[in-house]
Amino acid sequence: MSYWKTKIIETARGEFEVFVKGEGTPICVTHHYSEFNHTGDYFADSFTENNRVYLVNLKGAGNSRKPMESHELSMFDAVYDLESIREALGYSKWSYAGHSTGGMIGVLYGIHFSSSLNSLIIVGSAARKYANSSPDCIYHPDHPQFDSMQQLIEMLKRSDLTASERERLSKERTKLSLFHPDKYDEYFSVGIHKKMSAPRMNFFIREEMIFDVTRELRKISAKPLIISGRYDVQCPLSFSVEMNELIPESQLFIFNKSNHYPFLEEKPLFRQVISTYLKETGSI
Repeated sequence: MSYWKTKIIETARGEFEVFVKGEGTPICVTHHYSEFNHTGDYFADSFTENNRVYLVNLKGAGNSRKPMESHELSMFDAVYDLESIREALGYSKWSYAGHSTGGMIGVLYGIHFSSSLNSLIIVGSAARKYANSSPDCIYHPDHPQFDSMQQLIEMLKRSDLTASERERLSKERTKLSLFHPDKYDEYFSVGIHKKMSAPRMNFFIREEMIFDVTRELRKISAKPLIISGRYDVQCPLSFSVEMNELIPESQLFIFNKSNHYPFLEEKPLFRQVISTYLKETGSI
């Protein structure tokens, strides 16, 4: 396993901890409340074969700048922070790929800054609140595994967990979102470890309840690739279908043997699909 190179990027909006791997045209990857480190990220690894990937810790995560105001933890602010990183790196354009809440940031990025994007990949995500909108979502009170997921999330917010306890709880949480939970050890066999930023997670929980940018999706001109696992329990397939219907010139690809992690559950096909798309958009 090769580690990611750690960089601190000075921008007009503060300094950000960024992890870099791969060569080629640039792709930015982030997630709303993950704290990345030099071991990288399974989703981001999908792009390192053909691209130079920038994996970003947002404000309040890792060694990035701490927020001075609560709004700096918002998805909207995250988009402006990513733009400041792009400018600091000297790129006129780059691509963006986001999974789950990273995809929600990607939707906002496409709405407000499509002109900065060569391509946009949104995986297992939504353009509006999903937790209370569909009983197919594991964050909906009517979902049979709702209580299990909530208990695990609250436990993972604790700062006094040992490394082994955090790893065990994270494993149980992730298994709830796999089509084949028994294959967890096969999927997550590389030594990648990341944490959850509790302040960012807490802010997201409130922000998600009022999040709805469906009326603005027509503004996205980046011709995004939208990907969903057919059995996604976090952001159900219907939300990806909705985005595809409302975004001009978008593509939708459904992975029929995946839940929330198609980049691991159907890894070869996932890499083939994104490679084809990136070639079409001139991003490889």
